[in-house]
Amino acid sequence: MPRHQWHELPPDVRAEVQRHTGPILRASPVEAGSISDFAAVLETCGGRFFCKGAVAGNPMGWMHRNEARINAYLPAPMPRLHWQVEVDGWLVLGFEYVEGRHPDLSPGSPDLPAVAVTLGAMAAALTPCPVPKVQAATLRWADRIAPEAVDGETLVHTDVTPHNFLIHADGVTVVDWSMPCRGAAWIDTALMVVRLIRAGHPANQAEAWASQIPVWSTGRPEAVDAFAAGIAGLSRDRQQQRPSAAHLGPLADAAERWNHYRSGEKPRAGHLVREVPGFAAAGDAPRGTGARTIA
Repeated sequence: MPRHQWHELPPDVRAEVQRHTGPILRASPVEAGSISDFAAVLETCGGRFFCKGAVAGNPMGWMHRNEARINAYLPAPMPRLHWQVEVDGWLVLGFEYVEGRHPDLSPGSPDLPAVAVTLGAMAAALTPCPVPKVQAATLRWADRIAPEAVDGETLVHTDVTPHNFLIHADGVTVVDWSMPCRGAAWIDTALMVVRLIRAGHPANQAEAWASQIPVWSTGRPEAVDAFAAGIAGLSRDRQQQRPSAAHLGPLADAAERWNHYRSGEKPRAGHLVREVPGFAAAGDAPRGTGARTIA
């Protein structure tokens, strides 16, 4: 979507932001992402902030409000929300700025071990789920997959695109916690399997990589089978609904390759899958700079 630049924001919005930051010396636009009406790195005398916002009419603006609510419950090193501005029809969030680069998920990448460690540590730190009143995975996918396949007590991110991982000298930071849910601890690792296949890994090698993450072994085979079927169905449906989004086709292809791999070896998943017209079963949650976050 076309984005507003800093100087295009209403004067009252800019004034309220600067009440928290001091004068803005430079605003560097962030182009990645598809939800925010404004996204930029703001440079001030006191440091840098990642700032993103949505205008009142943005149908996905609820994600910003959700991220603001959840942030206080996230453990370090998740970036902290420093301020929240609501004025003149805008909701604007100001986060701790994290310098980093996105991981390379291709076969043989030296970034893969760090991503695996991060997924394992994240699942451990977020079990039990620290956020009250967060959507349950059993409800998010209630009409597409049996609840017992995805039920759990872990806060799962659900959008493990490499754009939401930042590698830096101190490790890896996961950003953009705008639509997590409470579910099985292995869900984020399963979603990363699809990302690895998308990056060129054969399905069996992607699962072999996942096996080093402790929570992966907690997933019952039939539950993971059903989840793989669901991702394949929903990913293809999303791609057909948004044909102009070029990244959705390859991601749907990867999800289908994973589903074919699992169903070929373990065809018993059917009793966990609920057939819905147009879907095979449950799937990935809807959605989508080298620095800070996707917007």
